[in-house]
Amino acid sequence: MVSCTNMYPLLLLLFSCACISDGQPGEHVELTETEHLKVEKIGAAWNEYEVAFAATLGHGIGPFNEAVILVYDYVFVNEGGAYNPTTGIFTAPVKGVYFFMVSAFHDSYMSMDLKLFKNEQQMVTIYSEPQSGRYESAPISASNSISLILVEGDQVYVKLHENSSVYDDENNHNTFVGHLLFPLYY
Repeated sequence: MVSCTNMYPLLLLLFSCACISDGQPGEHVELTETEHLKVEKIGAAWNEYEVAFAATLGHGIGPFNEAVILVYDYVFVNEGGAYNPTTGIFTAPVKGVYFFMVSAFHDSYMSMDLKLFKNEQQMVTIYSEPQSGRYESAPISASNSISLILVEGDQVYVKLHENSSVYDDENNHNTFVGHLLFPLYY
């Protein structure tokens, strides 16, 4: 008879063994010791799959006469270095499924029109009409998110449409966030 305290490590070990068979043929496999079991590491390097960023504007921007790529230059995290805070562009380092989220904030008397792009193709939009001079109404915030399949070198960025603006301050209302959910091997 197996006690409950011994059952958890056994189940974890069985689950880990089942996951080991998911590796690709010919891949490098490295075993590392943990307190209760051995864990398999698949792939050339762990950091190849550690991709996550979060950045904010920290200041208002717009309106402009043409659409511009927003440069979220205050970076909270940029694991893997795939987000460029100078250009505002995320470049996929590996093929995989990625998740992106954009939040936006603006004064109610201006329009807000942001679009998230993948390689010059519009994916999702955040849009709000001005409140017809009713400045007494609260500022407007909105967000949108999407999961995308990207291949190495694909670029994702946010554009501010012409004649619209966003407002930001030290509270960091406008953010651009993304991370690799999992790599793809096909």
